[in-house]
Amino acid sequence: MRAVTWHGRADVQVDTVPDPRIEEDTDVVVEITSSGICGSDLHLIEVMAPFMSKGDVMGHEPMGIVREVGSAVTAVKPGDRVVVPFNISCGTCWMCSQGLQSQCETTQNREQGFGASLFGYTKLYGQVPGGQAEYLRVPFGNTLPIKVPDGPPDDRFVYLSDVLPTSWQAVQYAATPPGGTLLVLGLGPIGDMCTRIASHLGFRVVASDVVPERIARATARGTEVISSTDQDDVVGEIREKTDGRGADAVIDAVGMEAHGSTGAQLAQKATAILPDALMAQVMKVAGIDRLAAFNTAIEAVRRGGTVSLSGVYGGATDPVPLMRMFDKQVQLRMGQANVWRWVPDILPLLADGDPLGVDDFATHRVPLEQAPQAYADFREKKDGAVKVLLQP
Repeated sequence: MRAVTWHGRADVQVDTVPDPRIEEDTDVVVEITSSGICGSDLHLIEVMAPFMSKGDVMGHEPMGIVREVGSAVTAVKPGDRVVVPFNISCGTCWMCSQGLQSQCETTQNREQGFGASLFGYTKLYGQVPGGQAEYLRVPFGNTLPIKVPDGPPDDRFVYLSDVLPTSWQAVQYAATPPGGTLLVLGLGPIGDMCTRIASHLGFRVVASDVVPERIARATARGTEVISSTDQDDVVGEIREKTDGRGADAVIDAVGMEAHGSTGAQLAQKATAILPDALMAQVMKVAGIDRLAAFNTAIEAVRRGGTVSLSGVYGGATDPVPLMRMFDKQVQLRMGQANVWRWVPDILPLLADGDPLGVDDFATHRVPLEQAPQAYADFREKKDGAVKVLLQP
């Protein structure tokens, strides 16, 4: 089959790789019909490169049609249409029973000290072949795939794999009080969807970004946008909008790729200079993240407010302003999305009209063979690329 594979920093290719097959009696094989490129995928060809290997199959936002099932699979059958969550969870362990599928005890990567395995995402998370491919082997066929109805196009459901549950969790973790103001930092796919969900739930939403196409998408749906990412600008404007207090809650949807933070930027560039084996060890004990967005969140949130992190961070010992956080009584929540925890809340919204605007959420739909160019355009924010779907 054809698949998007990792070949180095800023280097993805489309190769012919072995077809997946049933390995356990609870496996299913899914023919992929759509698979998103995520901002987290860009980390793999940049900062997280030391934890990748040449030929790794990428992608963790797929959906498609079940083509084969193991002998013990009863929940789905060949021909069923399914979305595949990005985190690989058994659905039956203690963590899964608590709604913490991202910490699944069956697939935890204990040797690495990390949580549940992820499709297409580094040695730290199991190095499991991903879904930017023609076919995908999916374990836990009775509990992991999300069965969705035939009929509506893929765009209606594909975001259940990551974008929707990640954004929904970010909004829930933000715990904005009724009538409160939520500030979203960054209007990439996750930040954009956070604004849509929060607005749907009745909160006042303000966002911060500088990319014209992203700002236009958000303002078209009624979001107030601060057209700056400078900390002083953002903090000053949000305080003006909230009687001088700051936002009741802030979602950092930017993460490690924030601009600024010169020292961390140099540390990230070092990952391209030092040998991968050495840099992998350094990253496990060092702070490498650009913390401009995080620091803005701490300053922009009101005293006693909540900061919700959905942007990915990779540094082991990043310096955080603990004195400031303690003094302001900031509450902080974060983590990989627990996909299945939120599916019951989200799925009805996809069946009843389109209140979140998922049908036109993608800005680009391209054939799998054009993945290298699609990655480059997404990385450079060219041609208005906000959300790209690959279609094998």
